[in-house]
Amino acid sequence: MSDDGHQHTGHERVPSRQRRRFPGISSRAYEHPADRSALVALRKLSGFDTVFKALSGLLPERSLRLLFLSDSVRVSERQFTHLHDMLLDACYILDLEKVPPMYVTQDPQPSAMCIGLDEPIIVVSTGLVELLDEEEMRAVIGHEVGHALSGHSVYRTILLFLTSLALKVAWIPLGNLAIMAIITALREWFRKSELSADRAGLLVGQDVQASMRGLMKIAGGNHLHEMNVDAFLEQAEEYESGGDLRDSVLKILNVLPRSHPFTTVRAAELKKWAESRDYQRLMDGHYPRRSEDKDTSVSDSFRESAASYASDVKSSKDPLMKLVTDLAGGAGDIGGRVRRGFDGFRNPPPAKGDTPGGDEE
Repeated sequence: MSDDGHQHTGHERVPSRQRRRFPGISSRAYEHPADRSALVALRKLSGFDTVFKALSGLLPERSLRLLFLSDSVRVSERQFTHLHDMLLDACYILDLEKVPPMYVTQDPQPSAMCIGLDEPIIVVSTGLVELLDEEEMRAVIGHEVGHALSGHSVYRTILLFLTSLALKVAWIPLGNLAIMAIITALREWFRKSELSADRAGLLVGQDVQASMRGLMKIAGGNHLHEMNVDAFLEQAEEYESGGDLRDSVLKILNVLPRSHPFTTVRAAELKKWAESRDYQRLMDGHYPRRSEDKDTSVSDSFRESAASYASDVKSSKDPLMKLVTDLAGGAGDIGGRVRRGFDGFRNPPPAKGDTPGGDEE
């Protein structure tokens, strides 16, 4: 029984417990501002659809579909039925009319993805299926359905293609450099899109603890009795605020080759959104509809994205971000702080018992 008290059939499979449904919801309702502004700009770009249809002939989408069809297990009413029910549930909650095909592929590494140009397909690994319980898995499937609703599968497919192409042309210095520049930009966008999809997963599961548990398991395996959500979130706080300018640079270098944000960061971001007024309004039924997408203003989306970045920088406890804020505010002794922040790159740490030289903060 759904929250409106009616029984549904077909792909309108109701969840195993009462949850709110979001008829006609636009992906703008849960998209991270940086993710949303990029997508709105691309969708408004004249000829964008034509360009990507032309690209579809070059991308290995058909090959990927045939690969999963021939060497994975397709989720259906006869195979992985519990996952099939969760998929129908997620599409019902987010009002996605066309249910994407979903496959389970043999891979001990926990992973999931939504790919495809013309039609998205969802792929989950056996490692993920075996790792997560029902409510955690529901959030993951909701995450992937969120990718499908946002149209992320197109860019994910292009990213996979370009990553493969970069390996093939690595011997051509300039060619590889150009491709890697595009890949780096796509990865930066995709990391933001993961934060959006985490929010979609929460809208489907409507159980923030299950979402937190899933992220903890992805980070530390199936040892919940050895883990604690609060302690896990404290790691994100320590990661964000700890260290000096050297650590800030190392954080950037560590994240550049990744397509996903770090799990502690994802958990902290999702918890913050779950406690926000925007989330509460959405749960109360106040959210943008798909029917309004055509009237979306690109400039408004960019302003919202810029405001979000400015707020993040201002509230960040990262040493580099604090320095940027101080620079904007005209704080003094910036040169001294920069020198002290990077001293560790030039000088080895003092031996135990020695007194470090230099000025103190």
